Amino acid sequence: MELTRPLAEPRRLNLRQLAVPLASALVAFAGVPLVANDYWLNAILVPFLILSVAGLGLNFLTGYAGQLSLGSAAFMSIGAYATYNLLLRVPALPLPVGLLLGGLVSAAAGALFGLPSLRIKGFYLIVSTLAAQFFVVWLFTRVGWFSNYDTSGVLSAPQLAIGHWRIDTPVSRYLFVLGVATSLFAFGASLVRSELGRRWMAVRDMEAAARVIGIPVGRSKLLAFALSAFVLGVAGALWAFAYLGTIEPDGFNLNLSFQVLFIIIIGGMGSISGNFLGAAFIVLLPILLSNAAGALAHAGIGADQVQNLQKIVFGTLIIVFLIKEPEGLARLVQIVRQRRPKQS
Repeated sequence: MELTRPLAEPRRLNLRQLAVPLASALVAFAGVPLVANDYWLNAILVPFLILSVAGLGLNFLTGYAGQLSLGSAAFMSIGAYATYNLLLRVPALPLPVGLLLGGLVSAAAGALFGLPSLRIKGFYLIVSTLAAQFFVVWLFTRVGWFSNYDTSGVLSAPQLAIGHWRIDTPVSRYLFVLGVATSLFAFGASLVRSELGRRWMAVRDMEAAARVIGIPVGRSKLLAFALSAFVLGVAGALWAFAYLGTIEPDGFNLNLSFQVLFIIIIGGMGSISGNFLGAAFIVLLPILLSNAAGALAHAGIGADQVQNLQKIVFGTLIIVFLIKEPEGLARLVQIVRQRRPKQS
């Protein structure tokens, strides 16, 4: 029956399917640090990887489980503040353990804010997660304990180190973020092929039918919120520590939540590789538009007009792309591969 297709046995990856990810990982770890300059590492590759991880977290919840959310930045901020306080108050705590525990704190918050999904869905669930976004910003701004009673509200990220390896150069930060991202994507690829991943897809496709065939819908939704918030929490700590260099509520505003949402919409909901494609679109397109805007500024167009024109072009491109390929860049890449002539 079509109804039970999401619960079918997952396909096992063969060596040919693993060849591309392994080759990509080899190039990313060994090749990129040799050729990329500091600008590419700090301003492009590090945020690209972190946003890809954030897209993975939201894809668990929205792409696979079908639960809508606009609170991604809230869970990212919870992970960042939790990791900061753990490393501050337990100095002997290793950095990987701090990231893991910070993600678990964010997962607990995700499960808490996911409770309304047991009763509401759709637009009302979006409003609920949006309320979480504003509540978390208010909490970190008003309660001084989270910022160690710093009056400025802007905290410097702690010194990153794993054992004797000090993560204080562009290459070391890139390799650190890449290592965490690789681990999380390997975890995500395994998760969506597991029984829990198939339950999520059944709930997403037809919740009433999922209940009929015995799937614990409520538990599956809460696990989706928790695991999504876990990955987002780790991404938030990386965003603050390895990219921004500071921890502050304004660094995790609603605009960041929209960016993460655009990543999974453009890249492809329910796709692991789509998170990379969507993040590349979000990171690279503004840079290309900024370069074009510089040429317009030399032509005599004012800076305010150039900035507005950049936003118009960015929004128009997203709308046109969604109309032409609503299933995202991952689907577009799949179509190109299918149309490519096979070598005999």
